[in-house]
Amino acid sequence: MEVLERATWRACANAHASRVDAFVAPHLARRESGVKHPVHDFLFTYYSQRPAQLRRWHPGYGVRLLDAPEYDGLKGYDDGAVTASYVVAQRPLLESVHRLLAATAARPANFGCFGLHEWAMVHRLADDETRHADWPLRLGGAGTDAVVESHRIACSHFDAYRFFTPTARPLNTLAPTAADRPDFEQPACLHAGMDLYKHAFRLTPMVSSDLVADCFELARDIRVLDMRASPYDLVDLGFEPLAIETAAGKAAYAEAQRGFADRGAPLRARLVAECERLLAVTPVDHARKGSSAGR
Repeated sequence: MEVLERATWRACANAHASRVDAFVAPHLARRESGVKHPVHDFLFTYYSQRPAQLRRWHPGYGVRLLDAPEYDGLKGYDDGAVTASYVVAQRPLLESVHRLLAATAARPANFGCFGLHEWAMVHRLADDETRHADWPLRLGGAGTDAVVESHRIACSHFDAYRFFTPTARPLNTLAPTAADRPDFEQPACLHAGMDLYKHAFRLTPMVSSDLVADCFELARDIRVLDMRASPYDLVDLGFEPLAIETAAGKAAYAEAQRGFADRGAPLRARLVAECERLLAVTPVDHARKGSSAGR
């Protein structure tokens, strides 16, 4: 077990907090002022990890923090380290995440969805019924509906598909469910890329917060593309629309999607490797490593 002195781990913790504060601090300021942001608030409102949890640094399993009363009583910790018994207790979660991410990585990437999931979420809704009703639809209601109805929709991500309107659901060529995610998710999907952040923080505190922050930054950047390609007009927020209803827009979307797929692949591989490392932990590891550290 690696052992870190207080000065060392405090420097790591401070660096991590500073890194994520570039995004956390503006969100907290908006929340205090009652201002909503349809792009940047998503990672804090859709996902369950709170800003304070994101700011807290964890070294991951296999590291003991000396002189660390701040970690007393935290989930999974004992004497400044995540315990083997906690890791073993998380085996169902580890197996589930590993199965999904390994299956996603093994599936061919599909660059032909063009972000139509966001359009299907507002299909045939009144302006005041959309998820971001404070922002107008770029093509208006009828124009937006026409885009949905004139394109082939093939959304493979259940957590996007479940928000389709009742009229848009039958238009999807796939029917993913919560139970069969490993059979559908593919590595070019923007939401699968953003969800790497979710998988990483669900594995907290067993994995390093550096990995969580890497996944968070990827999700933050993907969300910008997701909403630029959406039917909403967000020019006043500084986001130039990506007109996926045109040939040029489709090409630009697919190119950006390839870039995010390339960025997500090593992060997905790191998460898979972490799951495999943690699944190899046994209850006796904690006692053995604690004894070795004491010598």
